[in-house]
Amino acid sequence: MLKIEKLSAGYGRAIVIPDLSITAEAGSVVTVIGPNGAGKSTLLNAIMGVLPCHGKLEFNGQDVGLNKLEERVALGMSLVPEKMELFTTMTVADNLIVGGYPYMRRGDKDWLNTLQDIYSIFPRLKERKDQAAGTLSGGERQMLAIGRAMMAKPSLLMLDEPSLGLAPLVVKEIFKIIQELRKTGVTILLVEQNARAALEIADYGYVLETGAIALENPASSLANDPRVIETYLGASKK
Repeated sequence: MLKIEKLSAGYGRAIVIPDLSITAEAGSVVTVIGPNGAGKSTLLNAIMGVLPCHGKLEFNGQDVGLNKLEERVALGMSLVPEKMELFTTMTVADNLIVGGYPYMRRGDKDWLNTLQDIYSIFPRLKERKDQAAGTLSGGERQMLAIGRAMMAKPSLLMLDEPSLGLAPLVVKEIFKIIQELRKTGVTILLVEQNARAALEIADYGYVLETGAIALENPASSLANDPRVIETYLGASKK
């Protein structure tokens, strides 16, 4: 599904990721954990085409390194950024409809079925569909951001810190939703500081430190790795 080799990316002359390689198998949940400033968000923005990058970026067997952001969305890539970037004065329903706009523009009437699918996954969004997005709780906003991304029918969904700033009970709910999303067949690339929660639901994990992969392994192995436990899990008990 996703194969990245020798990726380098950054901001201007500041190279945050000098040489990084990761893969994500179709239908899997792959997590990238690590401290603040490690380059996790930079990685997702480079994959999505928000940031320029160098190296091999292959998606579904196709080299997309030169594709623009809009083209990557059309190919089946979606990113839910850390700040969510919702249209706060618009209703929940209208935010979701914006996510399905590419299909509406092509005259694909199936977007209405996709909207109902999203409401099935996120029943709270259906309850709030006529409510302004800016009036939602933090957890509901995260649900809306994920739901809007899913309206584009992605085969690869990238999530940047979906648990950030949320209460523990809401975090559990968000991660339960991520597990439900995998049942739809979408591949999920999850960037998280909550290493314990991320490794519990992931198939494979990478530990990113100062722009480089420090460790990688099946998620269950990383969760039992003494180095990961000491650095990332010791202070994140439920």
